[in-house]
Amino acid sequence: MTPRFSGIPADAFDFYDELAADNSKAWWAAHKDRYETSVRAPLAALMEELGDEFGGTKLFRPYRDVRFSKDKSPYKDHQGAYAAAEDGIGWYLQVSRAGLMVAGGWYSPQGSQLARYREAVDSAVGAELEKALAVARRAGFVVGDDDLMKTRPRGVPEDHPRLELLRHRQLTLAHELGVPAWASGRGAVSKVRSKWRALTPIIEWLVDHVGPYDDGIPPEPE
Repeated sequence: MTPRFSGIPADAFDFYDELAADNSKAWWAAHKDRYETSVRAPLAALMEELGDEFGGTKLFRPYRDVRFSKDKSPYKDHQGAYAAAEDGIGWYLQVSRAGLMVAGGWYSPQGSQLARYREAVDSAVGAELEKALAVARRAGFVVGDDDLMKTRPRGVPEDHPRLELLRHRQLTLAHELGVPAWASGRGAVSKVRSKWRALTPIIEWLVDHVGPYDDGIPPEPE
């Protein structure tokens, strides 16, 4: 059984600060116990408590896939944790040298997801998404823009009222929190839960209108 969450220690952030200076297998081997104690175990305990409301959670592996990267650093510069609502849709939490980040949304589209997203944004229900995004922004979240098309989808007029939303090829939001005093105690549970709840209307919209990778409709026989 995972121990009860008691906070994310300051050493979790120090760990990644030091890793940035020496991202090597030798350094990791010498400090692996710190990773397990200060980073992984507290996040696993926090995710277990949040899972009661947000569903199944998981922690990502700390190792980088360097096969197709020029950067051969073997370890990620952060630890991520995730609660899935649907394929590629859910809530996210991250610990790094910069501190805590809470995030969520829809990423890495596959199948018909992008087409369904654009169809929904272009319809009456697109207004619901706009309202939910406005609420999240007031709560401190920033909409990611590294996935935007340079122009616009084919057939979409320049004066479309939701052009900016239609330019997205995924939709994520993040709130960088730094290292708040509450992170080291039990209060982190309610703080992260509150932030994730601010994203829930967006997550629910995405689940309803973007859906899974496979929409469940069998392909036409050849």
